[in-house]
Amino acid sequence: MEMSIIRNSNLADAGMKKINWVKEHMPVLNELKEDFSHSRPFFGLRIAICLHLEAKTAYMVLVLKEAGAEVTITGSNPLSTQDDIAAALFKKGVHVFAWHNAAPEEYHEHLYRTAATAPQLIIDDGGDLISLLHKSFPDQLPQVYGGAEETTTGLIRLRAMEKENLLAFPVIAVNDARCKYLFDNRYGTGQSVWDGIIRATNLVVAGKNVVVIGYGWCGKGIAMRASGMGGRVTVCEVDPVKALEAHMDGYQVIPLLAAAEAGDIFVTATGCNGVIGGDHFAVMKDRAILANAGHFDVEIDKKYLNDVAEGPRRVRANVDEYVSNGNKRIYLLSEGRLVNLAAADGHPTEIMDMSFGLQVLSLQYLLNNKGTLEKKVTVLPAELDRHIAWLKLKGLGLKIDQLNAAQKKYMESWEL
Repeated sequence: MEMSIIRNSNLADAGMKKINWVKEHMPVLNELKEDFSHSRPFFGLRIAICLHLEAKTAYMVLVLKEAGAEVTITGSNPLSTQDDIAAALFKKGVHVFAWHNAAPEEYHEHLYRTAATAPQLIIDDGGDLISLLHKSFPDQLPQVYGGAEETTTGLIRLRAMEKENLLAFPVIAVNDARCKYLFDNRYGTGQSVWDGIIRATNLVVAGKNVVVIGYGWCGKGIAMRASGMGGRVTVCEVDPVKALEAHMDGYQVIPLLAAAEAGDIFVTATGCNGVIGGDHFAVMKDRAILANAGHFDVEIDKKYLNDVAEGPRRVRANVDEYVSNGNKRIYLLSEGRLVNLAAADGHPTEIMDMSFGLQVLSLQYLLNNKGTLEKKVTVLPAELDRHIAWLKLKGLGLKIDQLNAAQKKYMESWEL
């Protein structure tokens, strides 16, 4: 694949059709676009983005461009980049370094070239771009106003950097905003993961034993949707509080080694590595299906599978078959990468409307407070989180009650 794919005019036109479709279902971004097209808060600023490069992301990029920014984008996963979307953004004047199924060395080159643009604001997914800037471009760090990180995995990495006093600029923890994790992580991941699994396999969920590993907000959504489709759900956890929560939500809670014997479909959502390994593979039944919903392709031990089993043999798009113990088949989806983006289109459009609205407001907040924020991971102010919720309600045509003056006073008082 060469960069010429991004310059393909016919491909760009096809990508714009996708972008125009999501635009019709993203009222929050539409509202921000209307505001920013007049105020142009990012005029002349360089924004670098590392995200899943698909239609919803593209529309957010065009909103930032409308706000005056010079935008450079790369993909956060080589299998989730859509070439028609990359071509459409290039045609609109965005600097694009990405194509679908880039080889590992190409993927890292794309990330490097994006970081090399000397960005002043950053949107990241998994902490890849921010960590690369710190490692390879230390001279650029003083001019960075800040970044916004949207994933649990990314925040784990960035908080580790902060703990070691390595973080050189403030980062907004978009993932910790209520309008992110309550909707994107739960409903977005919950629906899109099963969209990816079903597209890849064309198999029914009802009646199958579904094992969800990790019961954070993503795991909650995955389990909820599996149960809703008739799956018999087991949850595996290392956190006692989350394990109790899964139990109270009505799911079986047992160790993964025990669950591995009965599971038909396994979904990892932990942010950790080596979650499903050799001991689990050894006791799995024939035709077990493995999928990952975590950011990196390390939750399922692919190296072990490659070492001990025959394969991989591509039996369907996004389905690789491994054969072990003579004739036992294990099916790995999307090479162990994010199944919802590699085998489907990612989170539903209406959900990402809120998440990307938070990203845009995070950049504006960083810009408005440049030089005053601590060099640490920080939460987006609650009023901006609530502002996104109000915009979403407005876009949905929903109205809610509000406290009157006396009620507000009562809620702020310690006296009855």
